[in-house]
Amino acid sequence: MATHREARTPGYAYVEPMPWPKDVPKVEELGASSAPLKSISYFLGDYCKEYTEDFMLCKNENRDPEHCLKEGRRVTRCAQDLVKKLGEKCGKEWDEHWKCLELNNQEYMPCRKYERPLNKCVFDQLVRIHHPALSYAKRLAKRIPGAPEDKPQIHEKTNPVVSRLQK
Repeated sequence: MATHREARTPGYAYVEPMPWPKDVPKVEELGASSAPLKSISYFLGDYCKEYTEDFMLCKNENRDPEHCLKEGRRVTRCAQDLVKKLGEKCGKEWDEHWKCLELNNQEYMPCRKYERPLNKCVFDQLVRIHHPALSYAKRLAKRIPGAPEDKPQIHEKTNPVVSRLQK
């Protein structure tokens, strides 16, 4: 028979016994769960592409986790920048989309009706984002890997057939 046990928390603050080396820049964690990140994953991939590629090249160069800490921090800072801008400009649309993903087992299909306003807002409001790694402003794009090149992307279709069940 199972019994209930109360959670216990220590009465003191946790102190990391092994602090980061001084040469590794401090960066706060993103603080987002999987649904908000999945909601903007295509935009995040495009926005932080240069930093992510540097990080992956570093990881291929040396599998030691400490070797690529600086590159990983750059990716995190870039993601924080996009999340902040997206929250300011398209917060309502983003909330609706990721909450739909959360309620629908992280599947995109049931949330297409919330995805369209999010895409529209991002393409309209965040068209010209000055990317920190570049000396020019760039337009965000949403390209789904593996989608046919000769056909429009799913978010570009004008009259998509959206159904929760396949027949």
